[in-house]
Amino acid sequence: MRLPDGAAGTTRERLLAGIRSWVESPPVRRLVAHFGGDWPGGDLAAVLAGLDAFSARRWDFRQGRERPDAREPAFDPATAGLVRSAAAALGLVRAVAPARSRYAHLLVLGGLAHACLRRTAYAAALTRTAAEVTGEVAVLGSFRPLSAAECRTLDAAGLPGCATEVDVLDAGVRLAFGVDEPDDERGDPAGHPHRAWSSRTYRPDGLPPVRVLAAPSGEPDRRRAHTADTQRFWAEHVRLRADDPVLMVTAPIYVPFQHCDALRTLAVPYGCGIETVGVDPAARAAVAVPEPTLTPGRYLQEIRSALRSMRALHATLTAG
Repeated sequence: MRLPDGAAGTTRERLLAGIRSWVESPPVRRLVAHFGGDWPGGDLAAVLAGLDAFSARRWDFRQGRERPDAREPAFDPATAGLVRSAAAALGLVRAVAPARSRYAHLLVLGGLAHACLRRTAYAAALTRTAAEVTGEVAVLGSFRPLSAAECRTLDAAGLPGCATEVDVLDAGVRLAFGVDEPDDERGDPAGHPHRAWSSRTYRPDGLPPVRVLAAPSGEPDRRRAHTADTQRFWAEHVRLRADDPVLMVTAPIYVPFQHCDALRTLAVPYGCGIETVGVDPAARAAVAVPEPTLTPGRYLQEIRSALRSMRALHATLTAG
């Protein structure tokens, strides 16, 4: 299933049609029916609200926890097969190569430690071989503290001393882009981690500048910074122009929800284009780190994330 079109200049009507096409697709309908749900009635807003409520009851295995701490459900083989088939059809499994050879900016989204290293390595490979970037490479994260398991993984890989997500992103940039010290460093990294921010800019030889950003939370009294916060924070620090094509790198499992977040936070307010790709599994990080197994429970959790992201995008498009 195609995600809502991220090309610059995409109309509101086309975006809404893209949301409807993905949300009301046969794979989503089959999942809802298999897990005992009735398809919500009403207009698209009502369908999205109904699917949000249904998925909260049946597919939310995090319950407010970080992703590694989510409960792993036990499914029979038929259910597991159905979930994996739906995830593949909905764009959460296979990596797709960038469609263009030239972009204004390349965004790399943070995540767990292993993902930070894989995504920065893939971004460096893209800028060297597949995609000319005329603006900057922006690596977006936060001061989320690393878990004990992430720290053990990094220690075993020979990368001790990282305490936060942005530390790992910075280490990944230094390794992948072959840089040592930033040309420019600023921010307010002290104090409460939900309010802290930082910006480091590197200038690798023969490549575009690489900026590593740690964003503050949009609701610091309630939660840490999330994906949309990092995207907005970056947009405030770059001269983003209408019609700029922006390539965003994440993991395939997160492409649908993070693509729609970027449409809401970047494409709609700024008029830029958004293309979102998952890291090619053949791409190697500078250091080898183990990666978690992608289970049916994880796929259902991220299908829920995509539904919620599309609901937020729909609300933005129809506000007022």
